[in-house]
Amino acid sequence: MVIRSGRPGDVDELLAFWRHAADGTSVSDDPIGVGRLLAHDPEAVLVAELDGVMVGTVVAGWDGWRGHIYRLAVAPDHRRTGVARALLATAHERFVALGAVLADAMVEDDNLDAHATYEKTGYRKQEGRTRWLRDLHTRTDRRD
Repeated sequence: MVIRSGRPGDVDELLAFWRHAADGTSVSDDPIGVGRLLAHDPEAVLVAELDGVMVGTVVAGWDGWRGHIYRLAVAPDHRRTGVARALLATAHERFVALGAVLADAMVEDDNLDAHATYEKTGYRKQEGRTRWLRDLHTRTDRRD
């Protein structure tokens, strides 16, 4: 297995792979969003290939402070073979090289297989915090 950085030509293949292998969809799962990510930081997109075929992905984002894990996905017929562990190890190496001391991961509450993967690779669920989101395309500012 080879793990490589994303390339601009990966957009369609990544989107197709995520539809097949990822748990759910993201608001950025479109050619513009994925293309923008690859243009901004292609090294954030890690692709695992076996004999030239995509078998896993992870987005290892870096904001200058922390490492953020998104879109960890492994092809169903390659799960429990070490692909996720290898992708996360590569993401962690990237984060350490960039100066991060902490990594977090976005995981669906009902994705128990993912919970087990993250626990086995040293993650723990953070208690006492809730993620807050804001749709930037909707004006919701209020002046009360």
